[in-house]
Amino acid sequence: MKKRKANLWGGLIAFVIVIIIILLIGIFAARPKPEPIMGEVEASEYRISGKLPGRVAEFYFEEGDQVRKGDTVVFIDSPEIRAKIEQAKGARSAAQAQNAKAHAGAREEQIAGAYEMWQKAEVGVDITKKSLDRVQNLYDKHVVSAQKRDEVEAQYKAAVATAKAAKTQYDMAKNGAQKEDILAAQALVSRANGAVQEAESYLDEIYLRSPIDGEVSERFPKVGELIGTGSPVMAVVDLSDMWLTFNIREDMLKEIAMGKEIRYMVPALGEEVHTAKVTHMKAMMSYATWRATKTNGQFDAKTFAVKARPNEVVANMRPGMTVVLINEK
Repeated sequence: MKKRKANLWGGLIAFVIVIIIILLIGIFAARPKPEPIMGEVEASEYRISGKLPGRVAEFYFEEGDQVRKGDTVVFIDSPEIRAKIEQAKGARSAAQAQNAKAHAGAREEQIAGAYEMWQKAEVGVDITKKSLDRVQNLYDKHVVSAQKRDEVEAQYKAAVATAKAAKTQYDMAKNGAQKEDILAAQALVSRANGAVQEAESYLDEIYLRSPIDGEVSERFPKVGELIGTGSPVMAVVDLSDMWLTFNIREDMLKEIAMGKEIRYMVPALGEEVHTAKVTHMKAMMSYATWRATKTNGQFDAKTFAVKARPNEVVANMRPGMTVVLINEK
């Protein structure tokens, strides 16, 4: 009888122990697991574009190729620029010819021709002066009318004016262009030179160069496609300038602060843990998923954009890879 009671108590105690163990397992199993905080690797990316419209003639690098700062990566064919250069050079040649003419003055033949016209006009003055003297004598003797005398006098005055005009033309031809004409011709040459320099400066823009050392991440148009002014042609990513970005709800920011170190891992590269320093925190414009935080009250938790810089170079880490924040606990 005593043995049966002992067995009964032993079984009851064992049953109670099993029940307690099951309850403890249930409690731990039911406890909510901390939500993993996941982010992404990002890097500085530069889009290469040109000032000129044209057609993509040739790419010198493929996607994934390494480029150095200053390397020519794309050639843009632009016949319009070459035509403008020729037009500007033609205008410069005309301005230079005009300038040379202004400095050289009139040719010897022009000077000689102007002198002959002046001498011819002087002969006309001499003849009309003699005619006027004769008519004046006849008028004084009342042989000719006053009208006749006035007509001859008008012819004489016209001949004198013609001679003066011819003398002025001769002086101008002999003295050459005026100072103002020479300065105007020089200004035209300077303007034409500026137009040529401007047109030729665009020639450098048909060869697009990489602004950094990096890797070609994307090529946008295809060879032969037409692009407009400022259209991106190629993207180059700087793999030496990478950072981590996380979108974290504010009730999960307890262990994260500006300047603090965080621990993270990159699943694509294994389970090795790395460290980074928080460099940026900013509330995003939109609200995060609504979550009740109290049994007697609820509020909306905003999401913050958090950036962190790795403390060391992580081999084979690439932009776009997922990163997981390691909980300090």
